Amino acid sequence: MTKLTTLAAAGLMAVISVGAGHAQEAEPAIRVTLLGTASPAPRPDRSGSSTLVEAGGLRLVFDAGRGVPVRLSQKNIPVGAIDALFVTHFHSDHVSGIPDLWMTGYIPAPYGRRETPFRVIGPRGTGEMMQHIDAAFSIDKTTRIEDEKITPESVAMDVSEFTEEGVVFDQNGVTVTAFTVNHGELIEPSVGYRIAHDGHAVVISGDTKFDENLIESSKGADVLSHEVAMARPELATQPVQSRILGHHTLPAEAGEGFARVAPRLAVYTHIVMLSTQDIPEPSIDDLVAETRTTYDGPLEVGEDLMTISVGEKVTVERLAK
Repeated sequence: MTKLTTLAAAGLMAVISVGAGHAQEAEPAIRVTLLGTASPAPRPDRSGSSTLVEAGGLRLVFDAGRGVPVRLSQKNIPVGAIDALFVTHFHSDHVSGIPDLWMTGYIPAPYGRRETPFRVIGPRGTGEMMQHIDAAFSIDKTTRIEDEKITPESVAMDVSEFTEEGVVFDQNGVTVTAFTVNHGELIEPSVGYRIAHDGHAVVISGDTKFDENLIESSKGADVLSHEVAMARPELATQPVQSRILGHHTLPAEAGEGFARVAPRLAVYTHIVMLSTQDIPEPSIDDLVAETRTTYDGPLEVGEDLMTISVGEKVTVERLAK
């Protein structure tokens, strides 16, 4: 597969380092960029759920909610340069951007130009979903093959499903291990992923309630990227909001998990902040305060385009405001 060099992101960055050492590392073992940190709520500052992991010369994307190609463009990464997409589950905010990622990648422009099939890896049901996407956009695919003379290989899909926990990807010294998580009885399959390279590892929780399997699968990881959900007390017991919160991890629960895993850095993403017309959503300070009731270690509340470099040090870069 074609590999393209990542260019520096435009704009100033604020940098925070976690861990010992002063020397600037030439290349981290793993680089994680939060492409989208929202829940289903449409927010101009937070795109749909998606995480980019760069390791071993590969670019791997985990979930693709709305806005993923735009966020990749902001990082000066061509959409066609993504080596594989991994799916955690099939809720719309995690998969609605897949058609855009697929089709924008095969457009014969500098931001596309994928020359190989679009590789997708996910749990049972991924193949059926991708077949429907392929059928839904068949006119675009066939028209561009004929009109723009792109190759059938560039619009093709290479889809792999798995039905059990374990290693689902192994290439260039990068392994991706899938593990089940509990997003609710009816929301199955639902998985998280552990990505390892060069003696380091990061974990992406996917959507989950407090889950012992997630904690066990995260032991020894440098970074644990975890979903979270919260509502003000007067709203949390209402029927609709209670059901939503029942499918996710509350801040104090996440803090307990962080304390047991003890990662070098804990990061919140897929941030669900519930509200109504009369009751505002909690603040980020509220989220941190609740987490601190059970966890006092390194913590970042994720923002879109936050980048975490993992090596001798764990370095966090966020867009300066």
